[in-house]
Amino acid sequence: MSAALNPLQRSIACRSRLLATMPEDLRAALLDRARISRHMRGDAVFRQGDAASAIHIVAEGWVKLYRLTPNGTEAVVGVMTRGQSFGEPIALRRAAYPVSAEAVTEATLIALPGAAILAHLADRPEAAISILSATLLHLQGLVEQIEQLKARSGSQRVAEFLLDLCPPGAESATVTLPYDKVLIAGRLGMKPESLSRAFARLRDHGVRVQQASATIASVGALRRLAHADPADAWARTP
Repeated sequence: MSAALNPLQRSIACRSRLLATMPEDLRAALLDRARISRHMRGDAVFRQGDAASAIHIVAEGWVKLYRLTPNGTEAVVGVMTRGQSFGEPIALRRAAYPVSAEAVTEATLIALPGAAILAHLADRPEAAISILSATLLHLQGLVEQIEQLKARSGSQRVAEFLLDLCPPGAESATVTLPYDKVLIAGRLGMKPESLSRAFARLRDHGVRVQQASATIASVGALRRLAHADPADAWARTP
């Protein structure tokens, strides 16, 4: 059931890329119109082709964005977590969602009605900068994702994924894999068996994976692998 935001949820939303640079009074007015929805693992947030009506911000949990190819294969476009927003340009165009969104863990989402944002933008066009900034950051993320798929080895992609889970400044870490390995593989453009081989190769770089966690002996060594010249990385880890 939808509900109004509590103070913590408002704080999470205010720090999101979408709202962080928006004028404070406009941000507050939008959050007054926002609603919370809670989803169990596997629940659909929306389906590809549904009419877009809201911009979503993840308050808790993880949500995957994906498309189904003509042959029924699932292509993962992105995986969103706390403080990340999705659906900005589509909701503002009142178009159909080009992807489906599904909770991959228990998730709490903040929904900002697209109509409310459009109404406020008509009066406060300077707020459009925040929308453009969030959209450009999404585009930058997609470009980086394509670069990873095209120019990095499987081991490098997995290394970068694990680095993103490490606490800032950590020299070593044990991190929890946030969702299942099939989804990790899809997110990284790999088959599950390729992901398993990449995890095995990372043992030589001080990484041990046990069930739903990974122990990283040296974050620095893993970062050097992730950022190494791709040709050298491919030569070491075919």
